[in-house]
Amino acid sequence: MAFVGDILPHSPLVARAQGSEQGFSPMFEDIAPLVASADLAICHLETPIAPQGEELSTFPFFGVPPTITEAIAKAGFDRCSTASNHTYDRGLKGIDETVNALLANNVAQSGMARTPREIEPQTFSVKGVTLSHLSYTFSYNGLSLPQDQEWRSALINTDRILRDARTARELGADAVIVSMHWGNEMSHQLNSQQVSVADALTESGDVDLIVGHHAHVVQPIEKVNGVWVMYGMGNVLSNLPTDERWPASSQDAGVFTITMRHNKAGKVLFDTPVVHPTWVDKQNGWIIRDITKLLASSNTSGVNTRELELSLGRTSRVLGEFITP
Repeated sequence: MAFVGDILPHSPLVARAQGSEQGFSPMFEDIAPLVASADLAICHLETPIAPQGEELSTFPFFGVPPTITEAIAKAGFDRCSTASNHTYDRGLKGIDETVNALLANNVAQSGMARTPREIEPQTFSVKGVTLSHLSYTFSYNGLSLPQDQEWRSALINTDRILRDARTARELGADAVIVSMHWGNEMSHQLNSQQVSVADALTESGDVDLIVGHHAHVVQPIEKVNGVWVMYGMGNVLSNLPTDERWPASSQDAGVFTITMRHNKAGKVLFDTPVVHPTWVDKQNGWIIRDITKLLASSNTSGVNTRELELSLGRTSRVLGEFITP
């Protein structure tokens, strides 16, 4: 399996994509072989798609072009988590448009819903293993869903997540994967919500893997109650840093891979995660660089290898023991 963190198309990326027949796809080309080689690849699309006939927008209220979903599909992603603090930026139409755009490109999603049924736990099969993928966010940036349509997305609530995980089990899920939009922006350190919620979910026995995003920098990987928690996977694609607020590490992320297997008793287990560090090369078209591959290659023409080395150093300080050699 392969996972990545925030896909966050800021204005310069949108302008670049709209000026190219290939759209956003060149930005993913460097990591596409790694993503496509996984039996299941899940991204996090942080921003909604702009409703048809409405203007595009970026920070603070995002509404990005549907062509981002074409690039996600072409890169090899099978699913996205979509619950984020920007879920409701473009209203209910934005939620509908996002789900429609992903499905039009054969990319499944969890975290947004066009109908009450769509937000409920679902199952799907990967190589004979039945899985469920759930998605939650800590907030909607101060916005509130209409009271009669709060089902449109899902906030982090431990009781609700555990109830959903149990439902997924009842539907036949062999393993439950939970995507969490959480943490403090710019901080490699975990906050109290991350620690307490991860402990409660992993202790339940109904959650088998937790993957996180939102902090815009990488955060630790830990085994909590015997369950792997990848707290924060960084910005796999963005234009951060955009000003003095954002550290250089906001360009660092990774493709996080993990192998799923059955033990002798037939229970699904996840092996130790492996991190393939990435860096957003803004100078060359916001290309997501596969750092390890490029540094091992004799052909890095046009790539600033010093920037790759600096990025690798930053990510290694947080995730060194999990980084692929």
